[in-house]
Amino acid sequence: MTELEQLEHRLKERFVRAFATYHLLDDDDYILVGLSGGKDSLLLLELLAKRARISHPRFRVEAVHVRMENISYETSTEYLQQFCGELDVPLHIVTTRFEETGEKPPCFLCSWNRRKQMFNLAQQLGCNKIALGHHRDDIIHTTLMNLIFQGRFDSMPALLRMRKMPLSIIRPLCLIDEADISRYAELRGYQKLIKCCPYERDTNRTAVAQLYAEIERMNPEARFSIWKAIERDGNLVEY
Repeated sequence: MTELEQLEHRLKERFVRAFATYHLLDDDDYILVGLSGGKDSLLLLELLAKRARISHPRFRVEAVHVRMENISYETSTEYLQQFCGELDVPLHIVTTRFEETGEKPPCFLCSWNRRKQMFNLAQQLGCNKIALGHHRDDIIHTTLMNLIFQGRFDSMPALLRMRKMPLSIIRPLCLIDEADISRYAELRGYQKLIKCCPYERDTNRTAVAQLYAEIERMNPEARFSIWKAIERDGNLVEY
């Protein structure tokens, strides 16, 4: 097997294990994938679209790319359309914006408005699940952020059932490490973003990611210890 084939096999195995472990997928699911254009969301869409070709479980997949007019963050629409076309996945492109009031940081406002557009479209289409491309490192970083800045041991669940709308959020990449995604994106030739978010290197999340890298240098097995703690605390499935 080539390096790409070995890596693809490992990604698929962890992807399927996440579905089985956290009960992320059911027959007749209609899933809307948040497609930012970054490597994580591209991999998520690829894995879901290929899995949907298997007869069991039966589910449908569509994708949405939300553009924010007032944030200099850009990916190629032509590339996303080509990528989705090759996977036979319908792509919706939604453009919106938000107003900065000074009360909330732009990252919060941008994220909140992107989610709002995804929720609205999912309900218009009749989807029952929204899939997001957060991987294991993202979930661990969020746990550390909440612990350090909020004083609570909490994280992004692999499965979250919304209380105010008939939707669930799933994170099928939750057992996959970012390093594997980066290497796969390189080997597969995923096109990179035209412009990255101007705020992405000036956040608490960036600082926590750097801290986490230091922790892993101190203990290379730290990610597994933290993950076990998250699982024991029951933070990965919320009803």
